[in-house]
Amino acid sequence: MSTTSRDGRGAEHEPSPLAHDHRQHEHHAEHGQHAQHHPDHAAHGDHEAGADHGGHAGHGGHGDHVALYRRLFWWMLALAIPTVLLSGMFASIVGYELPDAPWLRWVSPVLGTAMFLVGGRPFLTGAVGELRSRRPGMMLLIALAITTAFVASWAASLGFADHHLDFWWELALLVVIMLLGHWLEMRSLAQTSSALDSLAALLPDEAERETPAGVERVSPAALRVGDVVVVRPGARVPADGAIVEGSASFDESMITGESRAVARGAGERVVAGTVATDSGVRLRVDAVGDATALAGIRRLVADAQASTSRAQRLADRAAGWLFWFALGAAAVTAVAWTALGAPDDAIVRTVTVLVIACPHALGLAIPLVVSIATERAARGGVLVADRLALESMRRVDVVLFDKTGTLTAGEPTVLDVLAVDGDADRVLALAAAAERSSEHPLARAIVRAAERAALAVPDASGFSSSPAVGVTAVVDGARVRVGGPHLLTEEGLPELRAVEGWRAEGAIILHVVVDGEVVGALRLADEIRPESREAVDALHRLGIEVAMVTGDAEAVARSVARELGIDRVAAGVRPEHKEREVARLQEEGRTIAFVGDGVNDAPALARADVGLAIGAGTDVAIASADVVLASSDPRSVLSVVELSRESARKMVQNLWWAAGYNLLSVPLAAGVLAPVGFVLPMSVGALLMSLSTIVVALNAQLLRRLDLDPAASAARVRAARPSAPARPEVDTVSA
Repeated sequence: MSTTSRDGRGAEHEPSPLAHDHRQHEHHAEHGQHAQHHPDHAAHGDHEAGADHGGHAGHGGHGDHVALYRRLFWWMLALAIPTVLLSGMFASIVGYELPDAPWLRWVSPVLGTAMFLVGGRPFLTGAVGELRSRRPGMMLLIALAITTAFVASWAASLGFADHHLDFWWELALLVVIMLLGHWLEMRSLAQTSSALDSLAALLPDEAERETPAGVERVSPAALRVGDVVVVRPGARVPADGAIVEGSASFDESMITGESRAVARGAGERVVAGTVATDSGVRLRVDAVGDATALAGIRRLVADAQASTSRAQRLADRAAGWLFWFALGAAAVTAVAWTALGAPDDAIVRTVTVLVIACPHALGLAIPLVVSIATERAARGGVLVADRLALESMRRVDVVLFDKTGTLTAGEPTVLDVLAVDGDADRVLALAAAAERSSEHPLARAIVRAAERAALAVPDASGFSSSPAVGVTAVVDGARVRVGGPHLLTEEGLPELRAVEGWRAEGAIILHVVVDGEVVGALRLADEIRPESREAVDALHRLGIEVAMVTGDAEAVARSVARELGIDRVAAGVRPEHKEREVARLQEEGRTIAFVGDGVNDAPALARADVGLAIGAGTDVAIASADVVLASSDPRSVLSVVELSRESARKMVQNLWWAAGYNLLSVPLAAGVLAPVGFVLPMSVGALLMSLSTIVVALNAQLLRRLDLDPAASAARVRAARPSAPARPEVDTVSA
């Protein structure tokens, strides 16, 4: 069965959710007065005890980690310079002579030990966690290399092993480059705002509670069920409750997504965080604390963020494979050379294999791409808060848009003016004169329309307003009234028949009455952004389905969907239903990107595989998202898709370059070509290592050529892809 909702204009709307059991919200939409990880990163390593290295799950306080790795990197770089330059092995490889001073031979061991214990600590403790979880990854591979280099170098320095095992220079370079990679990675992951704190900020600092002695100011936390509070014009509602006296238009957009102010009167419920836009009311509290709608949204955001899957990073998987590859190669090397009767060579070859098995390039392969990609994205109006979103966005097959403030401007606009005598300019000028003293959003829209048309708006006097009816003023000696259906009822006048088509579209209709006679009508609606058409068309060309979920009435939602060519639409949807719809689509095996801007979108943003928040939206929406579209341009979604696909290509290319170094150098260092007289010298291994790192760095730099301006992204997609096939009528499913 399906339910219906009636807005303040008397139009019936049948909600059409994407799923089957969405209960609907009543929209009394009237023109207010008119128409209706752990905290210690150094102690615990780079990961949550290393147990969940995938995607750095468990990270907390990334800002602190950025500072940690920045400080460690610069301190270790300062120590690495003398460690490398004064290393006897490095000097022999490069070909220069060290000064003949006995104390110089101990500089590299002392500084190298400090680097191992301090700079290597995050990797060593992370490796312990990976061992405990039996999930070898980057931490264990790095720890294996630096520990082997540390032990072998001390053995060589003390004369217990061949001088070729002096790897202090290699230990120093490994620590510095790996710290640089993790610093870049932490910087790309750092976030500066909290979704839950932003939700809490929606509540007012004080509430005015009635007592036998008068009105007292208290904290919203002190309110109890049954208390009566006063909500003044322009103030936020401190707790959920029912109006016991008065009526007002409430801005509920942060809860319902409804773009119009909603008229509420005695007996009707309002929720915490909404705003009384024009009049004051008395409210009896019926829910406080965790029982409020706002608290429910807060729980949904927290639960959705906590349950977001953290796919294991490609670099970690590669590191895990290379760990077993290095161990296997080292074991085979030791056995083979020992069996050939060369135990000393077995030790040198085995240690060499273990040390060079950790390529510098692998530590930079992903962080460099992410760092450059996020910087390029920011220049294109795309702020990446979670780099895992870059992996997921290329697999998205459904983009779910919120309507208000995302596909539309989020504020009413005069779209048409009807005049009985044909003089539309006169009707608009009279309406603007009467509305000029009002602060209502619809009044401001009418005045803006008159200003854009460069009309001469006459002066008005005797302004008055009546909630849920309209405004009245004297203009050029005539009594001018502007309002919705209640105004016509009060005046005993019929509605203009010509506006029936407007009503079918779900538009806001205001009539203009002069001295008791209807002279015209205005059609207002939330204006569709011009960029939205390009965004939807380009997404279709990429083979991505486009859907829309909104708290607005169905007639409005369907009108927008038809105009933009959107495939599926759900209207009249409460916040929990938006989040549920994302989950339902995910259960169907779809990869979902959700685009929204309001508090009501926060749960869905957090639940989606990729949450994209319009930057002009609320703090909580931005904090709940993986990506923030700072320009409020829906075409920025295409920029994210392009960024995701190009970044993934660069990551895979870099990983092949980095892993290719291992696949080539490890067998050669092990001596597979020894039977033909070739064993990889350490100097050649060092050159290969450096070459691999340089190639990875240069390849990542190619991302800088990608222009992520939203208009440029849309133009490239539309130029490169054929026209999308014709789309069927908007798909709606009634509950």
